[in-house]
Amino acid sequence: MPAKPLPELVDFARRNSPFYAELYRDLPARVEHLHQLPVIEQTAFWAANSWPDNRLLTGPLTDAGVYKTGGTTGVPKFSPWTRTEHADSVTAFGAGLVQAGLRPGHRVANLFCAGELYGGFLYIENALHHAPVDNVRLPVAAAPDAYVAALIEDFGVDVLAGEPMKLSSVAEHLVKHGKAAERVELLLFGGDLLFADLRPILARAFPRAAVASIGYASVDAGLVGAPVPGGDVRVHEAFADRTVVELVDDVTGEPITAPGTAGRVVVTNLFRTLMPILRYPTGDRAEWVDGECRRFRLVGRSVEGARVGTVAMPTEEIRDVLVAHDPDQAVSGMQLVQRRWDGKDGLILRLGCTEEPPPGLGERLVEAVYRARPLYPEEVAAGAIHHLTVEWVPRSGLTTNPRTGKLQQVVDERPPV
Repeated sequence: MPAKPLPELVDFARRNSPFYAELYRDLPARVEHLHQLPVIEQTAFWAANSWPDNRLLTGPLTDAGVYKTGGTTGVPKFSPWTRTEHADSVTAFGAGLVQAGLRPGHRVANLFCAGELYGGFLYIENALHHAPVDNVRLPVAAAPDAYVAALIEDFGVDVLAGEPMKLSSVAEHLVKHGKAAERVELLLFGGDLLFADLRPILARAFPRAAVASIGYASVDAGLVGAPVPGGDVRVHEAFADRTVVELVDDVTGEPITAPGTAGRVVVTNLFRTLMPILRYPTGDRAEWVDGECRRFRLVGRSVEGARVGTVAMPTEEIRDVLVAHDPDQAVSGMQLVQRRWDGKDGLILRLGCTEEPPPGLGERLVEAVYRARPLYPEEVAAGAIHHLTVEWVPRSGLTTNPRTGKLQQVVDERPPV
């Protein structure tokens, strides 16, 4: 499906979508540049994309697939794709799989979630089907870890594709049973970032496997970025002639062009017209890695983090502290849990572990976090918040989205006001 020129795409959206007609009513009759358009405000966007009184779509649902995403929040969003839009998307994504390391004849176990309108499994299955190299597709979906482990051995699986938490769950099963799947050559992760604290368990279970991003896409935003070969699995580049990726400043909203400066990821899809995606914020943060603004490195979610009293606790920064001060690699997953007791807020570091953690590690990690965020112990000393504490759980005890299996990086267990 050919990409539409921006002026044509904008004109089509404002003529056929009540939402875009209202959003663009004060713009010039002809829009030539993306920067003339406002960045989409997601709350209004999804309020308009509801049924039966939909104000976002540009036409009726007559030949489309409808998919749902809950992401890490659990709030469902419904996203329709026409037949041709979906076919074009999975064809482009399938080509990106070769960049991720897919080789002719690879036997690929697809472990992504399926059912209840969730699109991940179907999207990857179709992308593999349209990939430009031969491959054997094993549509496993969310099968038990024991089943996946047996399939790897019995069928000679070369590649596992799935959410990071599912891949690490299979790895933990193998390690607990004293096994290592040495045949597996490639682990393709998607749907979430692969955090550094999951690397050790993956390496133990799959000692010969390379790890790569399967690509960057979502049910709502659609195609975003193809994987870039190399050592940094966070680096992606926009799909040529299909998507435009921008990074914008959190405060000013202005485009970022300098490498190394992080901002919000904003994507424009050049071939989706039933549900136009024009300067849509994906919810991720990234930084450019080249001066041409082609390749970008994902650095985390734009909305992930906890606030305890006046202290901001960004999940990515806290995770980096833990990894740096965990020489035995005992931690295999982290989430921040907010609780309130005795009239004050407190934060718990819920840490996944495969084996018994070394003595005193929890205390050392708390001290490391305090050194990195000195305002926290100051607020504790002032009596404003509780001390930071550690809660060790099996890796399976970390809270995940029940539908998608994604790790919930922040869990708010405080009672409603």
